[in-house]
Amino acid sequence: MSTRYHADALHSFASNLFASTGLSRERADVMANTFLQADLMGFTTHGLHRVASNLQWLKDGVSRLSGEPEVLQDRGNCFNWDANFLPGPWVLNQAIEQALDRVSEYGVVTATIRRSQHIACLAAYLPQIIEKNCVALLTCSTPAERTVSPQGSKEPLFSANPIAFCAPAGDFPLLFDISMSVTAGGYVARAEREGKKLPAAYLKDSDGNLSDDPAAFANGGSILPVGGADHGYKGAALSAMLEVLSMGLSGYGRADNTQDDDEANSVFLQIIDPRAFGAPQDFLRQTRALATLWSDCAPDSDGASGVRVPGQRAWALREDQLAHGVRLYPTIEEDLKALAAQYNRDMPAPIAGQG
Repeated sequence: MSTRYHADALHSFASNLFASTGLSRERADVMANTFLQADLMGFTTHGLHRVASNLQWLKDGVSRLSGEPEVLQDRGNCFNWDANFLPGPWVLNQAIEQALDRVSEYGVVTATIRRSQHIACLAAYLPQIIEKNCVALLTCSTPAERTVSPQGSKEPLFSANPIAFCAPAGDFPLLFDISMSVTAGGYVARAEREGKKLPAAYLKDSDGNLSDDPAAFANGGSILPVGGADHGYKGAALSAMLEVLSMGLSGYGRADNTQDDDEANSVFLQIIDPRAFGAPQDFLRQTRALATLWSDCAPDSDGASGVRVPGQRAWALREDQLAHGVRLYPTIEEDLKALAAQYNRDMPAPIAGQG
């Protein structure tokens, strides 16, 4: 059994690292909580794994230590900010707070953000929205990134373009965070680091040949869109839609000179209060019925994987790890120990009796 760490200890450790760069404690706490929330729900490629890169951006001045986003447009029920490379997790949490404050008045609040530093795991932002009994749609794109090729082309055009969604549904929320690529770049990088092949041919090499070798991507290849080699036109269409919502509505994207933006994101956020449409118990009755019917679906003939309802496993894992400690993915544990040594900090102690 792998080692567990107290969630509070991991949060304090990450927050102290961020504060050591000159970032305010309040902002450091928000950053640390966002990355921790990702690992709590099992999104391990974009949680505490991202602490190192965010620290480097803060140290190098790629992310701004202070300042506020510039308000480009604000009509109450919708607003657009230019983050000018403020830390992504902090600025997006600010936007969510604004939207939650307004949604009881407007029913639906939509926000866009341009030039936000990388916002990491989208699912990490959803628990606070669920706690307010609201529905949310969140997506982002990366104007400077071209990693996903449209069907029929060997040339990458889109970024991974993840989309996350949540809705209260009773014992657990309906919740997902998925990219519009067959696999996320984080999983490709992890496979390359561990010397492994991908589970299937999720990539094209630079000549357009299908491949399961992470080196194909590293050497000028691309990732297939959702739908894969046969139905990738569906994923490409969804990618285009999400870039319109994030880049188009924010007014910053592929039409601009983004070569120095690295991983900075354009963001689209929409929060919906079900009470604007009717009695909240009527809404919950429908979502609970959907989640229950889904859970009760008869399994496949092999029954190996079971019926997977989005949110059920992540929410259960979150509750377990908050109560009994967080199991870190092995390479994340390695990286955090390296950061502890680099910044002369004590790595959190494992929970007694674990490991």
